[in-house]
Amino acid sequence: MSVLDGIHRVGVIGAGQMGRGITQLAVAQGFTVTLADMGRDIAERGRTIVGKQLDKLVEKNKLTAAERTQMLARIEPCDLYGKELELVDFVVEAAIEDVAVKREIFATLDRACRGDVVLATNTSSISITTIGAAVTRPERVIGMHFMNPPPLMMLVEIIRGLATGDATYEVTRALAERLGKQTVLSRDIPGFIVNRVLMPMLNEACFALYEGIGSVEDMDVAIQLGLKHPMGPFALMDLIGLDTALSILEVLHRNLGDPKYRPCPLLRQYVAAGWLGRKTGRGFYHYPPPAQPSGAIRVEPAS
Repeated sequence: MSVLDGIHRVGVIGAGQMGRGITQLAVAQGFTVTLADMGRDIAERGRTIVGKQLDKLVEKNKLTAAERTQMLARIEPCDLYGKELELVDFVVEAAIEDVAVKREIFATLDRACRGDVVLATNTSSISITTIGAAVTRPERVIGMHFMNPPPLMMLVEIIRGLATGDATYEVTRALAERLGKQTVLSRDIPGFIVNRVLMPMLNEACFALYEGIGSVEDMDVAIQLGLKHPMGPFALMDLIGLDTALSILEVLHRNLGDPKYRPCPLLRQYVAAGWLGRKTGRGFYHYPPPAQPSGAIRVEPAS
């Protein structure tokens, strides 16, 4: 008997880039996905964008038109406060990297979902223990950090909070493997494994640009070819989102207290200007304007 035998419907909270990617992965493996956001219209828009991604796979002969139709039919949009969440068997939250927002969402999920449902967060840096403290059963809260973009990247970081139960870990690992991912286990320390190593490098690239060591293009080529990375640090930050990179650095700096995580002033300037990368059409590079709004969920924290 598999630990996944009772998992048929996955709830994905947030119809932004990460939520859509996780949704695509889940429906490809036969799961039904309840895709929730602050408004049903945002979730509907997320489903439409997933459909366009599936269209590209059909064009490349990686998917048949019938498979595309079946996968899209398994995505059921709803509003975060809808009763549809009562039916889910596993939840992955993929909202913005803000602890107050995530705690508010988890408090909502705690009321909406059955008591045995695992509540996973796709956070890239925020304490799982802190998020888990917002629910009545923190043993079912866990970190399930997908890399961006989820359909292409092979890794999922799993992070156990102080109270995370063994059964929660086992079902989360099994689900990640069912989605075709390799997992690693991290302690609940800010940044976990990947961003603890990655973010200082990206931040240092910003400082190097700030100091005029080289151009964006030359430094990206230098790192890509010199270190055999798939892309340079500035192209990567544009993909991640400069606001997300800044949020992660702020979590590292605030919680670890080490000045090496102090965000570069240039990064702060870009974020203040609204130059957030691909999703806004401008970051360190210029991009065509996005066809649709990002749909990233935003919830006002409870007073």
